[in-house]
Amino acid sequence: MTKHIVVLGAGYSGLIAAKLAARHADVAVTLVNARDRFVERVRMHQLAAGQELRDRRLADLLDETGVTLIVDRVTGIDADARTVRLANRAEQLPYDTLIYALGSQADVDTVPGVREHAVTVAGIEQASAVRAHGTVAVVGGGLTGIEAATELAETCPDLKVRLVTGGVLGGAFSERGRKHVRRVFERLRIDIRDEVRVAEVRADGVVLADGEHLSADTVVWTTGFRVSPLAREAGFEVDEHGRMVVDDTLRSVSHPDVYGIGDAAAARMSTGQELRMACATAIPCAVYAVRAIGDRMAGKEARPLKFRYVNQCVSLGRRDGLIQFVGADDSPTESVLTGRIAALYKEAIVKGAFLSQRHPGLTALV
Repeated sequence: MTKHIVVLGAGYSGLIAAKLAARHADVAVTLVNARDRFVERVRMHQLAAGQELRDRRLADLLDETGVTLIVDRVTGIDADARTVRLANRAEQLPYDTLIYALGSQADVDTVPGVREHAVTVAGIEQASAVRAHGTVAVVGGGLTGIEAATELAETCPDLKVRLVTGGVLGGAFSERGRKHVRRVFERLRIDIRDEVRVAEVRADGVVLADGEHLSADTVVWTTGFRVSPLAREAGFEVDEHGRMVVDDTLRSVSHPDVYGIGDAAAARMSTGQELRMACATAIPCAVYAVRAIGDRMAGKEARPLKFRYVNQCVSLGRRDGLIQFVGADDSPTESVLTGRIAALYKEAIVKGAFLSQRHPGLTALV
């Protein structure tokens, strides 16, 4: 009897999961996504800086895979009936197994004024809306903020770019890594305001917690992400952030016919450490989830997720970068690559992440 697997979301984890699942015999796979394009989210800072990116049509990526693509927005999940509600279809979509991969989006509601006055780099529409001129304040000192600030400063040298962050710039890196990031910021003449908190965003800039006003013509918001409320609304067990709680095979701890992967799931290593949101974790988790589904369909015990961190790859414009090597728990070591070789390394990683979407069998070898 044919089993129907429905995958929600065609990001780095969902697209691979759908294509791998379709390889199983006696399985029909439907992939639901709100847009008809694959978004290379790790390149959105390039788009924000005005660089042209390649058009990635999902129909092309799914050609001859047997996966049925539905371009629509998910509005609800009936866990008891095992159906999915869509915005533009009267009939509900049934499933035997659901792979929940709806990803994350920028949090624009926690801090006053972000939704009204800031732009983000979380998606194509948002990044395309960045019309940087004059002074730009990039809020957030994580990898996204660092990449956005350096890309804008390098691509648009007439801009005055300032990065504003609550922590120490590069605080997640080793001493060598932090020093390199600061050297690049100095070379690109990016102003650094770290260890400050933004309390409000206004049309003319940001207001810090101590009342200081930092003027800006454009505010790029890169700090804080949130997930869809659909998992919580469906009754799936979620954590305090709304991410689906899954076991060591990526299966929902409350609903055995549902699997969670990517940013929308709170997956953990064998040590109990939660995996951070990144395509570097989303891709292998997709492979393990589909493998677990296949094992269970064959009456075998599903193998648990095995994962360790290797590095953090940061682009600092098109000609510089930082490859921060890390321990298995993601803690930084003093080993780094910098400069042009790091930029090439990062570009190879980004291209590899997309190549895995075209040829997911390569990732299934892990």
